[in-house]
Amino acid sequence: MSAHQGIPGGGVGRRRFLTNAVVGGATIVGATALGGIDADAAFAAPQASLDPAFAKSSFVEGRITRIDGSVLHVLGSHGDRARIQLTNATSIWKAEPTTADAIEAGDGLYARGVPMPDGTVAADAVWVNIVNMATTIRGIEKHRLHLAHGHHEIVGNVVPSATNASYAGRALTSDLSQLRIGQHAQVLGAWRPSDDSVDVVRISVGH
Repeated sequence: MSAHQGIPGGGVGRRRFLTNAVVGGATIVGATALGGIDADAAFAAPQASLDPAFAKSSFVEGRITRIDGSVLHVLGSHGDRARIQLTNATSIWKAEPTTADAIEAGDGLYARGVPMPDGTVAADAVWVNIVNMATTIRGIEKHRLHLAHGHHEIVGNVVPSATNASYAGRALTSDLSQLRIGQHAQVLGAWRPSDDSVDVVRISVGH
C-alpha cells in the first residue's frame, strides 16, 4: 500500500476541529425513544412520534465532564449543562455497540431520551465520540489511513473488527484494497480523545 504523504495541519487545530465535530457538528433534533439506534440514526432527520409519552423527547450533545454511577454530566457546545441517566434499556455506541463501561469522562456524545421530573434525561440511545465527515484520502497504510478535511490532518485507525468500506454505494465490505490516494471519502467513525485519531467504522467512496 502507498506510504503516507505529508499534509499540513494538526495539533491544537485538529483537536478543536474534532471536538467540534463530536460535540456540535451534526444537526440532530428531537429524536424519540422510538427512533433508530445505529450510527446512522445519529445523523438522520428528526422523526415525529405518535406516542404522547414521547412527545417531549430531548436531545443532548456535548462533552462528558463527570460520571456519577449511571449519570453522565454533560457540558454542551453552547455552555449548557445536562445530566444523562443511563438505564438497562439504553443503547450505547462507541465505534460499535457497547456498554456503559466504555464511556469515559472527556468523551463527547450525542444522546436522545425522555426528560424526567428531576431534570435528567433518561437516554434511549447514546452515541459516544461519533464523527461523520467529508475527507480526502492522502495516505494508506495497513493499519491506518491518512485523511484530510480542509487543512486538518486526521489519522484514521483501521479496526479489523469494525472498519468497512462502501464503493459507489455498494454493500459494505472489509476489503479496503480499492481505496486510492486522492479519493474523496465520507468517513463515519469514533474520535479517540487520547490522541485525536479516529477509529474508522465506515469509509464510503464513489457515487
